[in-house]
Amino acid sequence: MIVSDTGGNADFKQVPAGTHLARCYRLVDLGTQKTEWQGQSKSLRKVMVSFEIHGDDDDANPIVMDDGKPMSISKNYTFSLAEKATLRADLVSWRGRAFTDEELRKFELETILGAWAMISVVHAPGNNGKVYSNIVNINGVPPVIRKNGLPKGFNDTSVFSLDNPDMKVFEKLSKGIKAKIETSPEWRQLTQAPRATMGSGFDDMADDVPF
Repeated sequence: MIVSDTGGNADFKQVPAGTHLARCYRLVDLGTQKTEWQGQSKSLRKVMVSFEIHGDDDDANPIVMDDGKPMSISKNYTFSLAEKATLRADLVSWRGRAFTDEELRKFELETILGAWAMISVVHAPGNNGKVYSNIVNINGVPPVIRKNGLPKGFNDTSVFSLDNPDMKVFEKLSKGIKAKIETSPEWRQLTQAPRATMGSGFDDMADDVPF
C-alpha cells in the first residue's frame, strides 16, 4: 500500500472526547470514492486508518466496549502525500519530523501498523444531525509514557488493499465498510485486471521515530 506525493459510526458506543493513547491496527483501502465539498463533487482514492484505544475516561473507567474489548476509532483520508493532504499533515505530526523527498516519492503506509500515538478526539454533528467521534489530531507518544511501558496491543494488525485484496480481511470488515468498498471502480475491475503486488518498504529510520 504505497502512498505518494501526488469519522466513527453514531450507532455504536462513542469513543470519549479527549486525548487518548492509541495503537494503529488496521488499514483499509476504500478505493475511489465520490465526495462533496463546498458544492463540488470529486472522485478521490480513500484509505481508512483504524486505532484501538487504551486507557481510562475522565471518570477513571476503562475505555472499552460492553464485551471488554478496546474501543476503536477510524479516520478516512485521501490517499495522497501532497503538500496540503491531511494524511501527510497527520503523519508528520505523529512521527515528529517532515518527510524526506525520497519518502514522499514512495512511502509504504503499512509501516504505521502497530505504531502507538496520542490521538485527540472531538464530538461533532454530521450532516445527518447525529453526533460522531472524530480524530482531529495525531501526535507521538511522550517519552514519559513510553518510559513507563506501553500496554500490549489487542487486535491483530491487518491490511486490505484493492491492489492485492486479502478476502479473509475483507470478510471481517463491517457491512458498511464493505458496501463502501464495493461502490469503487477498483472493486468492479478486480476480476478484469491483473492484480498488482504490494509495494516494498524503505530504509529504517531513527529509533525515536514511531514509523
